[in-house]
Amino acid sequence: MSEPTATPEPTPSPLREMTQPFIDLVHAPRALWGINVTYFLEGLVYFGMLGYLAMYFNESVGLGDVEAGWMVGVLTYGITFSMFLFGGVADKHGVRVALLGALVLMLGGRALMALGPALGLGAAGLGSPVHLIAMGGILLIVIGYGMYQPAAYAAVRQFTTPKTAGMGYAMLYALMNLGGWLPTFAFLLRDKEYAGLGIAGTYWVYTGITLFGLIVTSIILTRKVVADATAKAKAALAAAEPAAPAAAPAAGLVEPVVTGPFSLWRWLKNHPLADKKFAFFVFCLIPVQTLFAHNWLTLPMYVERAYAGTWLGKNFEVATNFNPILIFILVPIVAALTQKRKVYSMMVAGTFVMAVPTFLLALGASFWTLLGYLVLMTVGEAMWQPRFLQYAAEIAPEGRTGAYMGVAQFPWFLTKVITSLYSGWFLVNFCPKDVPVESLHTEKMWFIYGLIAMSSTVMLVLARNWLGKDFKTKA
Repeated sequence: MSEPTATPEPTPSPLREMTQPFIDLVHAPRALWGINVTYFLEGLVYFGMLGYLAMYFNESVGLGDVEAGWMVGVLTYGITFSMFLFGGVADKHGVRVALLGALVLMLGGRALMALGPALGLGAAGLGSPVHLIAMGGILLIVIGYGMYQPAAYAAVRQFTTPKTAGMGYAMLYALMNLGGWLPTFAFLLRDKEYAGLGIAGTYWVYTGITLFGLIVTSIILTRKVVADATAKAKAALAAAEPAAPAAAPAAGLVEPVVTGPFSLWRWLKNHPLADKKFAFFVFCLIPVQTLFAHNWLTLPMYVERAYAGTWLGKNFEVATNFNPILIFILVPIVAALTQKRKVYSMMVAGTFVMAVPTFLLALGASFWTLLGYLVLMTVGEAMWQPRFLQYAAEIAPEGRTGAYMGVAQFPWFLTKVITSLYSGWFLVNFCPKDVPVESLHTEKMWFIYGLIAMSSTVMLVLARNWLGKDFKTKA
């Protein structure tokens, strides 16, 4: 008598694997969509103001390219540093309090930045009254955003189940980028041929949108909604993972931190960066992440100057905000297609695809090289960036997601600091303002930037045998 054979499992449908995460997300709790709405509006406001920020300091404050780059850096790396200080606010006071408090601070900061040029103080350079007012606004935005982003990711973890978590993180990232694409049309507010508000006037519009986001969040994300969503997520998790005998922690997870009197040694021992492999992993991503920083430190001025005299040069927002809409389209698709891929493999492939097209810009300023760069770079970003954010959030011990998200941003902080220090120098020497297009040398600038970005992929490949074997977690 022959032994019975096991019934083979049905081959999963590729179409179902792509669509099921979206179906799961649609049925996610109302609280999650409360987070998504405000994240979408913040994408619109943050990227809209950031794309103009260097020009704002040029025109309204009277700073040169180098100094303006420094000021943009203060905002961008200040936000990341702020996450170290305030990333745990959501853990201590709840995600609702952290999100509303953050939006109030950012509303005040954006209002100050819009107000400064309207006071008629003149663009008098570093240390001038209008400069001090702008920096006061940046300070409020920095503190607010340091609370906001960790709280948003902590909320996704709090409100989702194992079935909806992956797509929840991916959609959060994608929706912010959808909002970040809408400033493409900000020239309708800025340009004299349309509304003629200028950059400072457009900042007032963004301030109004921040106020609207604060109101909407307070209405949707009530205390009852938060409590219900949290309870349902815990119940779903308990149902999916019934009680079992005590076992060793799963591979890739961090053991809970021991409570008790504060101990510096214990704090250092349990710090994520105390793991040398995790530390290498996050720090080797710094070179490729410089391309993110160049999206606001270099790309707006590059397109305006290298494409001067063309429709694209005049309406540079169309090019500089093309990346976010592609991210919105690509991130959910890539997330669905790569759910079974290992994180490390996605990092290697994604950083390579992101870095290589930088060399297209080294061929010269043309419509096709710019389009190729923007499209291919975004494909690479969609492959690895959301997965890194999910990885950082899910290795955190229970109750410390916000704090861990802040810690994981440290290399990004260094990226913003470093890039802001040299980006202005490169613009002055390779893509200066008010110089004929034929006198620019942007090819050299982008070739150097390409070499820098590619070094991340090289380091990940070289470390594969040492580091890659520990990354068993699927993307």
